[in-house]
Amino acid sequence: MGNEKPGLVMVFTGDGKGKTTAAVGQAVRALGHGYRVFMIHFMKGRDYGEFLALAKMPDLTIVRAGRDCFVNRNKPDPMDVDLARDGFKKAEKAIKSSDYDLVILDEINVAVDYGLIAEEELFNLLEGKPDGVTVILTGRGATAGLVKRADMVSEILAIKHHYDQGADCLPGIEY
Repeated sequence: MGNEKPGLVMVFTGDGKGKTTAAVGQAVRALGHGYRVFMIHFMKGRDYGEFLALAKMPDLTIVRAGRDCFVNRNKPDPMDVDLARDGFKKAEKAIKSSDYDLVILDEINVAVDYGLIAEEELFNLLEGKPDGVTVILTGRGATAGLVKRADMVSEILAIKHHYDQGADCLPGIEY
């Protein structure tokens, strides 16, 4: 493969903690090699630590496409649908532009699972991505179709979590 940019489709999924963290680690690694990175957070509107830290890094664009509240899986608020649709358009523009080498669609798997983004629309975007652009998709519930289409899939398992002992959501740990 040499030094060319590979243009992979990578998926971080599963019920365990660390999918976004894995994608952030991949972004940092890519930035270290001079990649230009675009990261969009679907279904997240809070100031997550990675958002705050990465926003300060050169060659990285980071965008939110969600609110700071849970989305109702069975009946999403129209605002959540609109934010996801707008975010998808931004992601599509970033992937198709020549501005980025790595595009991270954080929590896109959940947005598809909740019906905010159509699975077929996501597949069309991935199939039409330019050579040399790597796309990372994160979130629980990656579909069988996405797993089949991806070049790399890592499943993060939940074995034990401090929530199980009643711990609160901690800044710097959960967000």
